[in-house]
Amino acid sequence: MSIFNYREKPGYFRRLGEALKDTREDLSRKINQIIGTEESPITEDQIDELESSLIAADMGVQTTMEIIDQIRELTRSETVVTSHQVRRLIRSELLEILQAPEQAPEEDLVDGLNVILIVGVNGVGKTTTIGKLTRYYQDAGNRVILCAGDTFRAAAIEQLDIWARRTGSEVIKQKAGADPAAVLFDAIAAGRSRQANVLLVDTAGRLHNKDNLMKELEKMKRVAGREVPGAPHQVFLILDATTGQNGLIQAREFLRVIGTTGLIVTKLDGTARGGIVVAIAKELKVPIRFVGVGEKVEDLLPFDPESFVDGLLGTRAVAGRSVS
Repeated sequence: MSIFNYREKPGYFRRLGEALKDTREDLSRKINQIIGTEESPITEDQIDELESSLIAADMGVQTTMEIIDQIRELTRSETVVTSHQVRRLIRSELLEILQAPEQAPEEDLVDGLNVILIVGVNGVGKTTTIGKLTRYYQDAGNRVILCAGDTFRAAAIEQLDIWARRTGSEVIKQKAGADPAAVLFDAIAAGRSRQANVLLVDTAGRLHNKDNLMKELEKMKRVAGREVPGAPHQVFLILDATTGQNGLIQAREFLRVIGTTGLIVTKLDGTARGGIVVAIAKELKVPIRFVGVGEKVEDLLPFDPESFVDGLLGTRAVAGRSVS
């Protein structure tokens, strides 16, 4: 199912709009207060206030400065710049940063067993996201098997068991403290024997400054590549939207160690600073593949830049009503 078709599913805009409600209400209110809703000229003082508001929404300093520079350039080239022009420019700049992936996540799958590593620090929602990913790939017609590669926390194995029961999938696991690479080896063998085509691998919540844990992750990557040509086929890094700019520090180290292929931003419904998604995309230049918008198994949406920007700025209708 393509991203375009997914957007056509009932409730897509509504669910995304609800997740972005706090950010949108805060950001749109500030923009309205600063530049108004009428076709009035924009002043230099208003541009300065707009700059502060975009930074406060966690858009990131670099993104904000580029948008503000574009607005100032517009004021130099035109006699009068209106609030409508400014809103249109902000939308255009955000869409340029949030480049859409060429195809939906399930269309990236290759023939045979696809090994997908799920990485990220403790507390970002890795295990929950794996449960949601399981349902997403199942709905696209895939047979999914899970690997309990986080052997550092016994609770992680138990949580994965719960999600497996909810989604009707199987977990390959060993006792707490086992070698994660050995668990992955067993899971690959099980995936082949069960004729599964998606293997979702949970990993420990590695702090970005723990060298031994990063080396463990590299070992898992080597084992996957030795057992399955081209594996891991995807490495999804989970980032918590509520942590704001701190998540970028963690992400840089994961990118350096394992070469993340896609990002999943969770807890978007729990923050008024949803602009962090823009800052993440701008700095890391890694595609955002999904956003988490709630706790239910279906609350993981393929990321669509246009839908996200419109939900963020309130520039289109959601489910037949304005989201602003």
